[in-house]
Amino acid sequence: MQYQRRQFLTAMGAVAAGGSALPAIAAENNGLVEPVHRVANSSAGVLHAAKPLDRALQMAREALDSCRANINDYTAILVKRENVGGTIGEQEFMYTKIRNRKVASGRVVQPLSVYIQFLKPTTVKGREVIYVEGQNNGNLVAHEGGFKGKFLPTVTIPPDGMLAMRGQRYPMTEVGIENLIVKLIERGETARKYPDVTCEFRRNARVKDRVCTVLQVTQPTRRPELIFYQAQIFIDDQLKVPVRYVAYDWPRRAGDPLQVIEEYTYLNLKTNVGLTDADFDPRNQAYSFYS
Repeated sequence: MQYQRRQFLTAMGAVAAGGSALPAIAAENNGLVEPVHRVANSSAGVLHAAKPLDRALQMAREALDSCRANINDYTAILVKRENVGGTIGEQEFMYTKIRNRKVASGRVVQPLSVYIQFLKPTTVKGREVIYVEGQNNGNLVAHEGGFKGKFLPTVTIPPDGMLAMRGQRYPMTEVGIENLIVKLIERGETARKYPDVTCEFRRNARVKDRVCTVLQVTQPTRRPELIFYQAQIFIDDQLKVPVRYVAYDWPRRAGDPLQVIEEYTYLNLKTNVGLTDADFDPRNQAYSFYS
């Protein structure tokens, strides 16, 4: 049993990137395949910024304002792929429920709340994780799925600890669309200092059935403070928030295919669905933390 517990804690390192009834979602039966994302190549769909990144940063700030003002909570299928330690992991599909952090008069009135159920691949299917800002002594609550989940206990571990961060680029405290926008603004502010950075806008791109505008940023010169060679941000034209972000490393040689550093896509995004505390309670009978 001690060996099983150690095995489980190691596996849980892969964690960290509503009404009380959990929707029945099976990865094999819901078309959960690599997200469809098409970018128009026609020159008519390309807009060049007068100054690199200025318009992109404006759009990002507008997206952040829109997210904070108009989105209280949401559900989505998050598709994640990351390069950690030089190894590009396979795509992970996760059903997510997220309540955005809300602040009023300098006080947190709604903490960032995250529930994740892993759908695929089979090595992680059934795993569940909950993190609520300010609860559980700052820890996340997690349990394994599948056969192992019948024997291994539910655990609480620090989201930025060695176990939770194993195989991850970011802790669970940084998950979600709002956190993504903040990070993109920070990176844009850094990149705009360099004159060789370019930015293009492409209209009428699609992520599955969502129409998007794509911001493509290219940073040709490798610098210590820059993390990618090229990045694409797909801004949903209706929701005004990014639903897909992918960043690529600098090619070793000219003409080499670009290698993914990090890739996040939000499919089936549904906003303001009315999530409650029960959606982020490990004792929820729809979940399997303590079943």
